[in-house]
Amino acid sequence: MDKRQKAKEWKRHGIQALWALLTNSYLAGFLYGKIYKGRLKNICVPGLNCYSCPGAVGACPIGSLQAVIGSWNFKFAFYVAGFLIFVGALMGRFVCGFLCPFGLIQDLLYKIPFPRKIRTFKGDRLLRKLKYLVLAVFVILLPLYLVDLLGQGTPYFCKLICPAGTLEGGIPLVLLNQSMHSALGWLYVWKNVLLIATIFLSILIYRPFCKYLCPLGAVYSVFNPISIFRYRIDHTCIHCGKCAQACQMQINPVQNANHPECIRCGACKHACPVNAIHSGLSFNAKAAEPQNSQTKRNDNPCPISRN
Repeated sequence: MDKRQKAKEWKRHGIQALWALLTNSYLAGFLYGKIYKGRLKNICVPGLNCYSCPGAVGACPIGSLQAVIGSWNFKFAFYVAGFLIFVGALMGRFVCGFLCPFGLIQDLLYKIPFPRKIRTFKGDRLLRKLKYLVLAVFVILLPLYLVDLLGQGTPYFCKLICPAGTLEGGIPLVLLNQSMHSALGWLYVWKNVLLIATIFLSILIYRPFCKYLCPLGAVYSVFNPISIFRYRIDHTCIHCGKCAQACQMQINPVQNANHPECIRCGACKHACPVNAIHSGLSFNAKAAEPQNSQTKRNDNPCPISRN
């Protein structure tokens, strides 16, 4: 990666950090170990940002959906679903690349030097389907059908899996509230084991949580091919393969510029030697397709590097 690409990447990290600060700006929460419960907490933020984080001023859409999906008495469930559809249709997984605090954490962890980084492996493509299973089972089905006498479901993904919640909410609250120490049990240990595993894997693999487990990424990925914010490749493409080599999500923009796994980080754009990759708002899906016949009927697309 040359200096220009690194500068662009750090600019993106600056945007990520600024957004993380804005959505976690209740600094008093970190001083007193309390969760902000003001009116802003009724508003969802686009990324995976734990409700229980002492600094969080908004609600995580995944946590909110689980909390109310078990009861039709709450109109909030329709709001959350509508919010996810609106954000997804507008930006797709741009949220993952720019507006998710846990995505920033994984990005920074991957920069830690290690003798050998794992770019891809056998079973990687199949394992990426796991996030859709997590979305269906832990976010929708279990909270919807396993309810208490009042019809309330349990946020099973937050309770059993989410490492972002453990890092952003669980650990800070436990450290800041001594009274909670006696209530710790096997579940807290289990969540910390998952968090440690996620941190270690994030050093070896680029964004493992985003690729394999994140239900929010699964939701937004469905909208990537049809979202208003889109990528496109124009006729100046020379099929050099540098965009595919630069993509840490291991997709080939020449084959599909709006692939469901694309987090719209812009690495492919910055790597293109002829500036053939563009992004922006478009209300016409065809605008994201290659503009010349050579690209459309290319029988030997540039391969993704396996190094």
